[in-house]
Amino acid sequence: MSVACGLECVFCVGFSRWAWKRCTHVGSDDSATWTSATPEEFEPIPRISRVILAVYEPDLRNPKISPSLGTFDLNPDWVIKRVTHEKTLGRSPPYIIYIDHNHREIVLAIRGLNLAKESDYKILLDNKLGQKMLGGGFVHRGLLKSAAWVLNQESETLRRVWEENGKEYDLVFAGHSLGSGVAALMAVLVVNNPAMIGGIPRSKIRCFALAPARCMSLNLAVKYADVIFSVILQDDFLPRTATPLEDIFKSVFCLPCLLFLVCLRDTFIPEGRKLRDPRRLYAPGRIYHIVERKFCRCGRFPPEVRTAIPVDGRFEHIVLSSNATSDHAILWIEREAEKALQILREKSSETVATMPPKEKRMERLNTLEKEHKDALERAVSLNIPHAVSTAEEEEECDNGEASAESKTKKKNWDEVVEKLFHRSDSGEFVFNDDVVPER
Repeated sequence: MSVACGLECVFCVGFSRWAWKRCTHVGSDDSATWTSATPEEFEPIPRISRVILAVYEPDLRNPKISPSLGTFDLNPDWVIKRVTHEKTLGRSPPYIIYIDHNHREIVLAIRGLNLAKESDYKILLDNKLGQKMLGGGFVHRGLLKSAAWVLNQESETLRRVWEENGKEYDLVFAGHSLGSGVAALMAVLVVNNPAMIGGIPRSKIRCFALAPARCMSLNLAVKYADVIFSVILQDDFLPRTATPLEDIFKSVFCLPCLLFLVCLRDTFIPEGRKLRDPRRLYAPGRIYHIVERKFCRCGRFPPEVRTAIPVDGRFEHIVLSSNATSDHAILWIEREAEKALQILREKSSETVATMPPKEKRMERLNTLEKEHKDALERAVSLNIPHAVSTAEEEEECDNGEASAESKTKKKNWDEVVEKLFHRSDSGEFVFNDDVVPER
């Protein structure tokens, strides 16, 4: 009897401690030790957010959505292509191709999940753990299919526009929610096959994933942190929703019903076990976390931006917050990102300049490069499956550039398509059946 009472007491104390830790865990805890972002590196994010918002607008000359600036700072004449749901045939979310001559960028922006479109759910639900590999890691199968389809449609357009502008413009993939996963995997495909866009170098490829979906394994998320930049607003549920992503379908409609079970499951899975599972998917790349609320404090505070390339503790726990879904909205992300940028600029102007702006930017670029190398080495030291060291990563980049120079762009893209697709009897591209590799 006394033994049973003792076990009951231990259980009650343990559960109370777990419940207290879960209920007091706030979104800002995930990035408490990160460094602050600089205005120079964060500057593109509010602007790219407005390009993604433009995908939701059928007529940019008469917009219905009001961004933080009061109006869109986009030139409608620079939108060279708009693809709607009807034109994608359910293979991808709608997207636009926009040439920003002011910032010398070619932007392919993809909208997020449309709750009224069954095809978007099919993309999201088309995945099982360990079903698809790409570049030495696991990725979300449905998002990869969508990314490959968009590139198959638009690679020639992107190549032509890039070459027409003297091969000087950056190629930017951007997306929100569902579109963020598609954009991130498009960036990975182009980085590994630069000849499909006329031999574009890695340094000119960037991806901005807003409210990102978990779409790639940890080794890939760290490996491409110099190309892919994820933006998370405080308590957003999507980057924290544990794999498999099939659960998101349920979360959209019954998030309160799943929060407790998800928290319970993730809390009692050891961190080491999560890291050693090569099939587990994560938010991609370098992460920018916008923090604007504090524990036991009401209202929103002036937002601050923290950044890092986390390896362990990479947004692993759902936050029990009434803002978990509202923080996922593209409008809120754009508005808070713009506020944060203005605050960063004000703080930067107040500090005493100790070095010329050009040297300051170079110092920050060196810091970002060092952080990426440190993250790669950290992944290797933690025995992350398929993780590569800094030397191996540099060797892969050199081999990729040499390969891009030695092959014609048409031959290279045909090889990529052949690996991912086969032609049906009607002549359409059909995604190849997956062969699950041995673990």
